[in-house]
Amino acid sequence: MNDKKKLGIYVHIPFCIRKCLYCDFLSDTADTSVRKQYIEALINEIDSCPLKDIDYKSQYSVDTIFFGGGTPSVLEADQIDEIMKALAFRFDISNTSEITIECNPGTATKKKLEGYKKAGINRISIGLQSANDEELKTLGRIHDYAQFIETFEIARLVGFDNINIDLMSAIPGQSLDSYKDTLLKVISLKPEHISSYSLIIEEGTPFYDMYGDNGPDEPDEDTEREMYYMTERLLNEAGYHRYEISNYSLDGYECRHNSSYWTGTDYIGLGIGAASLIDGVRYSNTSDMYSYMKASSKALEIPTDEYRCLSVNERMEEFMFLGLRMIRGIFASKFKERFGRDIYEVYARPLEKLSKDGLIMINGDNIRLTSQGIDVSNMALANFLL
Repeated sequence: MNDKKKLGIYVHIPFCIRKCLYCDFLSDTADTSVRKQYIEALINEIDSCPLKDIDYKSQYSVDTIFFGGGTPSVLEADQIDEIMKALAFRFDISNTSEITIECNPGTATKKKLEGYKKAGINRISIGLQSANDEELKTLGRIHDYAQFIETFEIARLVGFDNINIDLMSAIPGQSLDSYKDTLLKVISLKPEHISSYSLIIEEGTPFYDMYGDNGPDEPDEDTEREMYYMTERLLNEAGYHRYEISNYSLDGYECRHNSSYWTGTDYIGLGIGAASLIDGVRYSNTSDMYSYMKASSKALEIPTDEYRCLSVNERMEEFMFLGLRMIRGIFASKFKERFGRDIYEVYARPLEKLSKDGLIMINGDNIRLTSQGIDVSNMALANFLL
């Protein structure tokens, strides 16, 4: 019997061909020599993983690995293979682990995807965002819809049978009809998983300078809301079930890595700016590339932007507002098992209020957001801050 705890691993690849206009992630362009140096630093970090008093291989079983960015598919297959081999040496990775790489059309060739699969990648997440070429130009994407189709077909050809497609609504200039067209085109491809997010224009991005908080080219609130409802309606009709506020899948293809965040599984973040949560300790690597590379090259401890032990209250808050993002909700018995306290004592007032307002449903051991609660999830979940 395997009594090891589950572990998720996130690997940050901060490189892009060109940074999208809406992107506020830690990413930028870089030449091949910088990428090579970064891979060397990343492998050094893996070899001398933080929290050195933990024997990860004996205490944890890696359930998921996720290569995110940036655009991880700018890396060559042999670079991904090199990282995977370093991970396999340091951690217990089983044959059933879910291993995902984010991939952007225009960067993934047949040779690359074949190499990724050979290296152990078994899930691809393709960033489409829109099937409308004008909307892709608005976003600053490097690809068009035809290139996306080519990437998707190549992924199928080389044997990937677990593919996610990322979509975006509320794009400046986007209409209800164009968003519906995107949904229908993606549904016709029958990917195993679809993520659909509403564009949020963040300060510090070119989009914020162009459109501000609420630019004239953005869909109005009613149109954005109809896009939201249309997503669920059309995907449900096509056999995709909603298992998290922004995520849909065919049965058995829920993203295990993202689900691990929402259910409180320990995870390690590797690479510049990557965050970790181990045994209630949260820390994140420095966001400064020079500091990261320097420390890693000399086998020094990676500087952190954050390092702290979460209080019990903070851990209870996260249990609530991450767990309730899942459509299935949370379980009172799990709360008591984890914290040794009754959820109806800790959260008596918000549970009573939200239940009375029709925003949550309490059914025996199970607590979950109602459809109305999902619609106003940010407001509803804020009630669980202690």
